[in-house]
Amino acid sequence: AVLRRAKDFGNCDGRRVYTKTSIMLGLGETAEEVLRTMRDLREADVDVLTFGQYLRPTERHLAVVEYVTPEQFDYFRREGEAMGFRYVASGPLVRSSYKAGELFLAAMMDEDDERDAEQQQQQQQQRGGEVEERALGRRSSDNLDNRTPAAVAAEAREQRPQPQWNPELSVKAQ
Repeated sequence: AVLRRAKDFGNCDGRRVYTKTSIMLGLGETAEEVLRTMRDLREADVDVLTFGQYLRPTERHLAVVEYVTPEQFDYFRREGEAMGFRYVASGPLVRSSYKAGELFLAAMMDEDDERDAEQQQQQQQQRGGEVEERALGRRSSDNLDNRTPAAVAAEAREQRPQPQWNPELSVKAQ
């Protein structure tokens, strides 16, 4: 529910919001529980999902129940891709801050910005021509954006807010 609300809240003012979450495997979960969780995440429109092996940091933490095989990680990756996640990283050493995922997400955002810019440019060209702008007394073709889609996407990238770490939102492990 939190991921869905985060996406809805961000999208309500016209911004595109990407959501990402991670699942640690090896605590006794069944494949069906993992798949059900994945379906719930897709229903919440989560974009990026990572799977990693839970590793017990100290004796005071939960013990590892199972070491997940590479084949199992690959299975969950394939299932996630088939469900429509934009990116799935799955492996024993993958963590929520998996750098390959961060790089992919940045590239995905750039592609989305370029695609949006191309669509906007095409719409402007289709509306251009003979349509009168009553308030300004000139043709809408006078207002066409002549920048390339790549230039529009670059401008969108520059205006994109940069994530900030907020220590007040961090949760400390007990």
